[in-house]
Amino acid sequence: MNAVERLIRYVKYETTSDENSGTHPSSQGQMVFAEHLAEEMRRCGISQVRLSESGCLFGCLPATAGREELAPMGLLAHLDTSDEASGKNVCPQIIRNYNGGVIPLGSSGKELSPERFPVLKRLIGHTLVTTDGTTLLGADDKSGIAEIMTAAERMIAEKIPHRKICIGFTPDEEIGQGTDCFDIADFGAVFAYTVDGGSAGEIEYQNFNAASAEVTITGRSVHPGSAKGVMLNAQKIAMEFDSMLPPDEVPEKTEGFEGFYHLIRLEGSTGKAVLSYLLRDHDGEKFLEKKHRMQVITDTLNRKYGNGTVSLILQDSYRNMEEIIRPNRILIRLAEEAARRAGLVPSTPPIRGGTDGAMLSFKGLPCPNLGTGGYNFHGEYEFASVEEMDAVVDQLVFLASDSSAVNPVLPERH
Repeated sequence: MNAVERLIRYVKYETTSDENSGTHPSSQGQMVFAEHLAEEMRRCGISQVRLSESGCLFGCLPATAGREELAPMGLLAHLDTSDEASGKNVCPQIIRNYNGGVIPLGSSGKELSPERFPVLKRLIGHTLVTTDGTTLLGADDKSGIAEIMTAAERMIAEKIPHRKICIGFTPDEEIGQGTDCFDIADFGAVFAYTVDGGSAGEIEYQNFNAASAEVTITGRSVHPGSAKGVMLNAQKIAMEFDSMLPPDEVPEKTEGFEGFYHLIRLEGSTGKAVLSYLLRDHDGEKFLEKKHRMQVITDTLNRKYGNGTVSLILQDSYRNMEEIIRPNRILIRLAEEAARRAGLVPSTPPIRGGTDGAMLSFKGLPCPNLGTGGYNFHGEYEFASVEEMDAVVDQLVFLASDSSAVNPVLPERH
């Protein structure tokens, strides 16, 4: 079975994660999918298959003769899909030999056009898997799962020599809980790759430093007819707070290594208002400056309107894994060479987000991220290239069968 056949089967499983559930995994559909995958892994010949109560699914390919002393490598992907679009009743459509034109997405009225999505221009001639415009596709990250499974099946069937390969499929990556219950010792790898990126050939190891900020404004609500000198309109102060942030440091005006403040929620009344922000920056010093600016604005408005008017809660989310990967650059070189052998052009763009790999890297498992051949994740315009998925499978096989001994310098686990 090839990767796209698996993808089309896998996207039928509804695995949307739920950050409010308080459970691991956060949705029952992820466990149903994991149970299916566990059976498929066993049928393929993957050994030591085990599924934890929290939804982490592990298995391995033991090293072939003569490769037992090589450092075990991990391949990881996540079971869940984003809640930014429906993941229920996904009906993928296949566009063969794409001609460069507009692709209608079923009868939804939506369409993929090269004018709006320029990446399509370099995929002319490819077979594309798209949505019908009513749901997301689920290529993030069921394409990664499909590629890992297909690579493993090929190595077993063709008796390709390889180091020990540890395979892991984890829940709840989309809500930042993918590594909460991940047992690195049980997983068994010394280094790993998440297969959870975009364009095939991309090798990502520079992600954002990330934090969340919740700003609460406490106002004074009185009758507007007698409000002079008494009322404090929390909504007005909330708007003032936001206006004191750099206007160009927002997602819609930044790219590459540029960081941002992202206002994701604003709600309130005269008496109380709450603003929720995401703070992001690749540069550690600039990241600290962003957090400091939030505190300075808070202090400034409290001096203006009275102590306790504005309160700020800052919470770090994840860090840039570059500091862990830097002493383990051989992992990037190996992935680049495997990409070239698979006919891909390797690149190392920054991740404008985070990955399970970043969290795992700081827990002691260096873990760059590989592209999957999927695009426009988290919405109805999501699609994947069959040719790129096939190339990623080749890349994974070459990575696993490389004869170089890799024993990265591990960071201290904490």
